[in-house]
Amino acid sequence: MVQPLAIILAAGEGTRMKSSLPKVMHPLCGKPMLWHVLQSAAAVTAKQLLVVGHGAGQVKDYFGQEYIYVEQRQQLGTGHALQQVLPYLPDSGEALVLCGDTPLLEKDVLEQLVLTNRRQGAAATVLTAQMEEPYGYGRIIRDGEGRIRAIVEEPDLTPEQRSVREINTGSYCFELQALKKYLPLLPQNKNKGEYYLTDLLPLLLAAGLRVEAYKIDDAVQALGINDRLQLARATSRMRERINATLMLSGVTMIDPATTYIDAGVEIGRDTVIYPQTILEGKTRVGENCRLGPGLQLVDTVVGNGVSCRQSVVLESVLQDGAVIGPFAHIRPGSVIGPGAKIGDFVEIKNSTIGKGSKVPHLSYVGDTQMGPAVNMGAGSIVVNYDGRRKHATSIGEGAFIGCNSNLIAPVSIGSSSFIAAGSTITRDVPSGSLSIARSRQEIKEGMGERLLKKEKK
Repeated sequence: MVQPLAIILAAGEGTRMKSSLPKVMHPLCGKPMLWHVLQSAAAVTAKQLLVVGHGAGQVKDYFGQEYIYVEQRQQLGTGHALQQVLPYLPDSGEALVLCGDTPLLEKDVLEQLVLTNRRQGAAATVLTAQMEEPYGYGRIIRDGEGRIRAIVEEPDLTPEQRSVREINTGSYCFELQALKKYLPLLPQNKNKGEYYLTDLLPLLLAAGLRVEAYKIDDAVQALGINDRLQLARATSRMRERINATLMLSGVTMIDPATTYIDAGVEIGRDTVIYPQTILEGKTRVGENCRLGPGLQLVDTVVGNGVSCRQSVVLESVLQDGAVIGPFAHIRPGSVIGPGAKIGDFVEIKNSTIGKGSKVPHLSYVGDTQMGPAVNMGAGSIVVNYDGRRKHATSIGEGAFIGCNSNLIAPVSIGSSSFIAAGSTITRDVPSGSLSIARSRQEIKEGMGERLLKKEKK
């Protein structure tokens, strides 16, 4: 059968978020909450229309031209938002109407919502849920035969209706012919001057049309986000879902509760993730890796068999068998070659470290092309910045950089060359050469003892 279309209401300001960012753009596991809604909607609908208002420019900039945008210039309620879409709707078919702040809804639920509407021949089907604490939600009021009679919002509930636990999630499936006919007839709420989508249901019922409900067992999926507390709860639930999916695909997590992985991150099987590990953005991880504890990867591509712990890696590539950490900082634009080792308290920036090369400890390497099998001694520094510009350094295959050496860029260190410990290199070093660049040691007999005695005084 023909797929329905989706209408996503994303125009609200979200004043309870207390933020300059539009509510639907607040991140949840690395993506705006609206992104999650669109992912589920796109799985079951042919096209998606976004009703935007507050922060419309930010929404459009992020999501691009893939979607149809309809602007609600005045925020006059959910019914008014849906009315803005009427000129874009075909005369027949179905529409899923979803809220942009319900990121936990899964595609299986949306599929069942559409199927229920079709099977029952309904003009509208409401997605409902049973909640133990339904305060703040509109309640589903049914008649003696169990059919929906109305949706009553929290302020308008009678004492008897307050005991109802079935709530309106704010998601619907509408038959388009009925929607286009009766949506323009929505009454204006006298107290707030707004148009509520829930008031459409009495119009449909009064016309003798069928209104049904599809009730989900997992009420958490229906969670709407209105403040930062609810955002944190939804993030926790989404993280559990992401971690469960990865573990079922062959990833081991020592402690899933302290493993934080963004939506869209890819991880190969037999990779083991230790506690306090954060994988963000466009990160992709291969198979048989050991990640963490205490690790953050952002927009990083990791090959197979990589070990990385207690480190920060940003927008870089770690190739097969690389060993990183503990306490390393790999900055953007870096490529750590196969089997290379970056050890403790080492910073790499915009550099390529060749196959099997070692920068084991206490070093800084910036704007450098390092060949394979290079050894960089402890405390060695590439001095790439002259106070105005960054300069490049190249280090050839098999070179040995002695401890506490400074390579003053721009400079080229030839292959199989040897830099003596403590040298400050300012000129290119030919391949196979030994370079010593340090002042001659002088010894002043008795001077040390005299200096120490003065200090004691």
